[in-house]
Parts: sequence; structure tokens; C-alpha cells
Amino acid sequence: MRQKLNSFKEYIPLVRGNSEGKNVGLLVDGPNMLRKEFGFNLDTVREIIEEYGSIRVGKVFLNQYASDKLIEAVVNQGFSPIVVAGETDVHLAVEAFELIHNPNIDIIAIMTRDVDFFPLISIAKENGKKTIVIGAEPGFSVALQKSADNAIVLSHRSSPTPH
Repeated sequence: MRQKLNSFKEYIPLVRGNSEGKNVGLLVDGPNMLRKEFGFNLDTVREIIEEYGSIRVGKVFLNQYASDKLIEAVVNQGFSPIVVAGETDVHLAVEAFELIHNPNIDIIAIMTRDVDFFPLISIAKENGKKTIVIGAEPGFSVALQKSADNAIVLSHRSSPTPH
């Protein structure tokens, strides 16, 4: 299933079958997704994901250049900020791999546009996990979208949505 949204404010929840009792691990690629030009709100992301199940793990990966204001905003929205030196992708991948092998997590959700996470989606599915990718246009990997059980495409108002 693929959803395309023009903005968070236009998001209309779809009825999900049997999301009750499902536990979700949500990992956010901060440098890729929490950009000023996108203006995404993690509270809205939480609302979208909670239609699929309860978020049991919510982590936002940030690099060493993340501002104190951004880190504080992540905390205030109920997520755990993970600040790493250098690239965040490896740290996010390690955390995702741990969630894949956590018997208490049913759904792996990754908020990114990066095709580098394609293998993680495949491994999650091989291990019986449902998968969700949340990304933004422009630049959301089509391969990543098609690999996941559910893909949610977000685009900010100032950017046209491709048809």
C-alpha cells in the first residue's frame, strides 16, 4: 500500500485492519528527514504510525551538527535522540537490526528517503516483521517504497507532488 500526501495537514487516516496489539519500532533518519525545507512534525508522524500499532521504540538519529534546539524538540515530542559522530546510517541500521530480532516488535518503521536501507527492509520481512517506510518527495527512493509492506510519501507544500 502506498499513500501520497501533499502535506501533513491534509492527511486523512485510512482504516487499518487489526492494528490493535501490534508493537512498532520507529526509527527516524534525522539528517535526511528533519530538514527545515520539509517542516515535518514528529507528532504527526506518531499519529500516522499509531494507526498501525503502538510505538514501543521511537528513536531519532542525529549527527554531531544537530542543534540543541532540534535535540530538545525531539525529546519534547516523546522520541529518544541518538546523537552520533559522522553518518547516522550505520547506527540506524544497527538499531533496526536489533529491532528485527526483538520478539516484542511486530512492525519496523523507518522514516528516510535513502535506498541504503533497502536490505534492512528485506531482512525484516524475511524475519516475519511488517515494514513501513515514511519518506518525502523529492528524492524518496522508489525501490525502498516498493520493498516495504507500506510506504507513506510526504511532500511539503512548496514542492509539487509528482504524478
